[in-house]
Amino acid sequence: MAQSHSPDANVYYVPHHSKWPFVGSIAMFTTMLGVASWLNETAWGKWAFFAGIVMLCATLFMWFGDVIRESITGSYNKQVDVSFRMGMVWFIFSEVMFFGAFFGALFYARNLALPWLGGEGDGVMTNALLWDGFSAAWPTSGPAQVGGAFQTIPAWGLPLVNTLILLSSGVTLTIAHHALKAANRKQVLIWLGLTVVLGCLFLTFQAEEYIHAYKELNLTLGSGIYGSTFFMLTGFHGAHVFLGTLMLLIMWLRVARGHFTKDNHFAFEAAAWYWHFVDVVWLGLFLFVYVL
Repeated sequence: MAQSHSPDANVYYVPHHSKWPFVGSIAMFTTMLGVASWLNETAWGKWAFFAGIVMLCATLFMWFGDVIRESITGSYNKQVDVSFRMGMVWFIFSEVMFFGAFFGALFYARNLALPWLGGEGDGVMTNALLWDGFSAAWPTSGPAQVGGAFQTIPAWGLPLVNTLILLSSGVTLTIAHHALKAANRKQVLIWLGLTVVLGCLFLTFQAEEYIHAYKELNLTLGSGIYGSTFFMLTGFHGAHVFLGTLMLLIMWLRVARGHFTKDNHFAFEAAAWYWHFVDVVWLGLFLFVYVL
């Protein structure tokens, strides 16, 4: 949809009297109060948590709706566009640090803590006095065999299929982006819709993998250090795939409603950046969690 007017390039648009930051803070406080109370087995904690989630989703829906209306009516100029891009770049950078910490935890447990417990280097007395006879081999549930024996998920089954799915989704999304820059809205809808379908397929296969792990392999979140790092990394990545799929679905709906032009479509680009980041993270997961 074309902009209705061109704002002054020297005037930075600032919305006035927005209630959504205040409402959003209440929603987040309610959510955290609910989950903390739920974990401490308070009767009303669960309901407070879900009420907070509903409030937060409604706030985001209304808030982003305001931003979309401001964008399509031409309230934003190049300065605002740059600030949006910088904000998305810093957000993705924070996500890089987020997963960097998780990969760091995996590296520490596997390459440092486990050999120490097995008696390597300065850990010789730790092994002799505390865990005599423990062999430092990965995967492991630790010297105490927390969670009991388990089996791992072969890399060349569903994980490989999901890798191909995500790589394919990156290709379809890129094609959709080029179609948008060529003002071919029909092609955008086809290829972006296919990307959303591939994202849903990935989540379906991951859910199937988790069910198989819990029911048949005894691989659970409580299976020692391997189980906790496995589900921490793959689970949080799955949450990001869900969020990315939701973002792309919203972009599909916006394209269908006539939003975006070939020169003004940063929301689409932001969602694409996020999705490609998710793809790259999965390649790291596939290599360091499943293959090695």
